[in-house]
Amino acid sequence: MRYWLMKSEPEVFSIRDLAKAPRKTTHWEGVRNYQARNFLRAMKKGDRALFYHSNAEPPGVAGVVEIVREAYPDPTAWDPRSDYHDPKASPDNPVWSMVDVKLVTIFSREIPLDELRGVKALAGMELLRRGSRLSVTPVTAAEFRTIETRADKRA
Repeated sequence: MRYWLMKSEPEVFSIRDLAKAPRKTTHWEGVRNYQARNFLRAMKKGDRALFYHSNAEPPGVAGVVEIVREAYPDPTAWDPRSDYHDPKASPDNPVWSMVDVKLVTIFSREIPLDELRGVKALAGMELLRRGSRLSVTPVTAAEFRTIETRADKRA
């Protein structure tokens, strides 16, 4: 099993929205960065990801999802009405991919970014690097466990 971090703006789609989705499952569409897309393509069914609320006050990790469908073409890329439209993409040349995720757990408290920055075990985490803006990044098993453990603790 591999571990990931996936960012979503809660104003667009939050972990609570996922909890209300049919079967608590949705597709993770709209990734328009080649490196993040390649991470989506590397995901395997059963992998786990931290669900991170970005562009929030404060930003932080809200819970865990499981990858339930591996990468497949993202049709929003060739839909001119979509916010995620890319004129270079088409059904014959899909360019972009998405995966399906299912809610595993909502943490009893969101773990804010500032708290994560203060944890020595997370010092090398991609999320905490200066300038890391990728919406999908790999996470080590140790980083994943550290964050899961902190979810039930008070800061």
